[in-house]
Amino acid sequence: MHKPLVFATNNPHKLSEVRDILGASRPVLSLSDIGCHDDIPETADTLEGNALLKARWVSERFDCDCFADDTGLEVAALDGRPGVLSARYAMANGEGEGHDAAANSALLLRQLEGVTDRRARFRTAIVLIKDGREYQVDGVINGSITTAPHGTDGFGYDPIFMPEGHTQTFAEMSAHEKNTISHRRRATDALLQLLEKI
Repeated sequence: MHKPLVFATNNPHKLSEVRDILGASRPVLSLSDIGCHDDIPETADTLEGNALLKARWVSERFDCDCFADDTGLEVAALDGRPGVLSARYAMANGEGEGHDAAANSALLLRQLEGVTDRRARFRTAIVLIKDGREYQVDGVINGSITTAPHGTDGFGYDPIFMPEGHTQTFAEMSAHEKNTISHRRRATDALLQLLEKI
């Protein structure tokens, strides 16, 4: 059994996905597990920058090995937006409040009305701080934005993102199906490979 790693999140969906991928031999603690209830700033202009901010915040204050992630949906026709603003896209455009997944998806669909190029990709950047050293990995899955939401599982933009080579959105897939192919799966697999090397 390995020493527990802290995942700098309190998002139960992310935590469940990552624990499922890393397995029981790599125990993962959440922020609430270590008593961290801080509102960690995510003020960087890149996914990697936000992941680094969160990892450093936790590592410095709780003196632990930890990792943090940031995920963005990058849409080709929108020059890579919403990107780093994915979780707060509607609010950043003067609509909705906070992390409003329905408002984010609705805005994105409106912006793509009549657009034929619907290519998009989900990208997850992970920063690991272990024994005082910083490492970064990422994971990408290509796909497209549907013209309307489909499915009720998943979270965020899952109902409007259809991964390449599939006929269902992430929200129409079971958690297991999604976890097998997702951007977070690919980033977490890269994290696992990194952990086995260092």
